[in-house]
Amino acid sequence: MQTQNRPWLALITYCTLAGAVAAFALALLFASATLAFAVAQSARSESRNPVNAVSSRTRTFSGMITDSHCGAKHRMSDKSPAECARACLRNGAQYRLVDGDKVYALHGNEQELARRAGQRATVAGTLDGNAIRVSAVNN
Repeated sequence: MQTQNRPWLALITYCTLAGAVAAFALALLFASATLAFAVAQSARSESRNPVNAVSSRTRTFSGMITDSHCGAKHRMSDKSPAECARACLRNGAQYRLVDGDKVYALHGNEQELARRAGQRATVAGTLDGNAIRVSAVNN
């Protein structure tokens, strides 16, 4: 009698293993398809929103380095624009770059910005909204 039970046991084991392998293969297939779909969606959203793609690249901006309190028109008539900007910055104002009617907040590279406060300069950095992450400041 035991000889008859062995073929059934072997058949059940074979079917179980075949089902497990098929389930693993299908799971791998669906995971790959999901990953491919996610990558395609990400690439499509970047091509639709070029501002985000451009904002991660370093660009240059020219204008007057000033402060958030005075802007382009310094209010202290007894001081030069550089002295006025430095005084406002010591009192808690933030660095700004004024280029015509555009005003950008400047973040980073504080020593170079302090050296050129109140002067026209070219700022290299990455733009995020209306803020520039400064990487270099040139005359």
